[in-house]
Amino acid sequence: MPLPQSPAVIAFDADDTLWHNESFFKLTEARFAELLAPYCEKNRIADRLVAAERRNVHHYGYGIKGFILSMIETAIEVTDGKVPATVIGEILTAGQEMLGHPVEPLDGVREALAAIRGIAPLILITKGDLFDQERKIAASGLQKHFTAVDVVSEKSPEVYARIFARYTDDMSKVVMIGNSVRSDILPVLELGATAIHVPYPLLWALEAADFPVGHPKAIQLKSLTDLPALFGRA
Repeated sequence: MPLPQSPAVIAFDADDTLWHNESFFKLTEARFAELLAPYCEKNRIADRLVAAERRNVHHYGYGIKGFILSMIETAIEVTDGKVPATVIGEILTAGQEMLGHPVEPLDGVREALAAIRGIAPLILITKGDLFDQERKIAASGLQKHFTAVDVVSEKSPEVYARIFARYTDDMSKVVMIGNSVRSDILPVLELGATAIHVPYPLLWALEAADFPVGHPKAIQLKSLTDLPALFGRA
């Protein structure tokens, strides 16, 4: 097993690793498609929205606010600029509801975190809007398990290296756990750290990437409930 003998730090992603997130986006996308159904076929609306998000992520960053702006842009595009103000209002309302939605930790997360505490410092690394990520972290009730929390605008090898350097100069002693191969697994493997992929049933199109099957430092678990056993804490 490629886990380091004595990890210097164990890092976790937040959205869809510790709590539900993408499911709320999918529900809002379905609501958005219904609003624009008189102007565009539903299956085309999803494609147009993803295209807008792809264009805009470098301007607005990750998170709900950028998603709202991309929905508004898409609504303007598919209606040739004739989108009613009531539809814009519905989009804004949907976004506000997302920003206030209760945070629901995934099954077994609390128990898994409690089980591995003490092995190494546990830290949280999440990307997105600072205000919203801080709200979710506080609402989750999980913050007590973490030594530190970092909210970043992007998850790149350079960003990870800067965070991990606070704990060790040996990247082989780092473990990262997350649901996104693109953001949580590949950049960390590039540094020489161990990466544990815990898939979530839903995945945002912009996070799509193939798991590196056969990589000596890449592990895949079905659920975080399997994590304590991996660290010998079953």
